[in-house]
Amino acid sequence: MLLGRVVGSVVPASVYTGLEGVPMLLVQPLDKAGRPEGRTIVAADATRMAGPDELVYYEGGREAALALDPWFVPVDHAIIGIVDAVERDVP
Repeated sequence: MLLGRVVGSVVPASVYTGLEGVPMLLVQPLDKAGRPEGRTIVAADATRMAGPDELVYYEGGREAALALDPWFVPVDHAIIGIVDAVERDVP
C-alpha cells in the first residue's frame, strides 16, 4: 500500500476499452512522514470517489491492473481507497 494526495485530474483524448467512466487522477506520492516524495503519477480511480486534496492509498504494477473491472486493463497505478486518518507514533 502506498500513500498519496490527489492534486489534479487528467482528461484522456481517447479511452481504452474497459476504462470507460474510470476517472484518471494526478497523485503526489507521499513518504512515511506524509511529505511529497518523487514526481506526480497518473492513477485510475478504482473507487470512483476520490477528489481534490484527498489522501488516498494506491497500488502499482500488476496489483493496479487487478483492482479494476475488467481485470488487466493497461494501468500502472490505481487508487484503491480514501484514507480518513493516519496515526503514527513519533518518538
